[in-house]
Amino acid sequence: MTVRTVRRSAGLLLFRHTEQGLQVLLGHMGGPLWARKDAGAWTVPKGEYDPAEPAWEAARREFREELGVAPPDGEAVPLGEVVQRNGKIVTVWAVEADLDPETIEPGTFTMEWPPRSGRFQEFPELDRVAWFTPDRARAVIITAQAAFLDRLAEHSG
Repeated sequence: MTVRTVRRSAGLLLFRHTEQGLQVLLGHMGGPLWARKDAGAWTVPKGEYDPAEPAWEAARREFREELGVAPPDGEAVPLGEVVQRNGKIVTVWAVEADLDPETIEPGTFTMEWPPRSGRFQEFPELDRVAWFTPDRARAVIITAQAAFLDRLAEHSG
């Protein structure tokens, strides 16, 4: 009998209020598998963590690793968990902050590319970061993560 470990990720969803209304900060997943995709290829900056690490600490650590900048201070609004299609449980907090996407220095990962080529290449975890209105975010975010947008709207509405 095989025991599957549940994979968990934690992240921070930055939001800000502008003249155009509420906006959220999302990252486009890096690497060749996502390069030509838009819908479903954007995510809350997050990453996996060991169950022994508190989720809040993991969210802050992963923010720094994914974006290369310190996580913002401010009130953390718990947005709860979702289960993505791949079975991963994602826990997110929202923090009101402004961040210039041009200041991002994303972390990297290494993978064999092309597959079975024996060549390993380095790719950014997130290849770009941008601010979105909730409606636009809903069109591009990983489907399960759209629940975080709804929960944020309830909080800031």
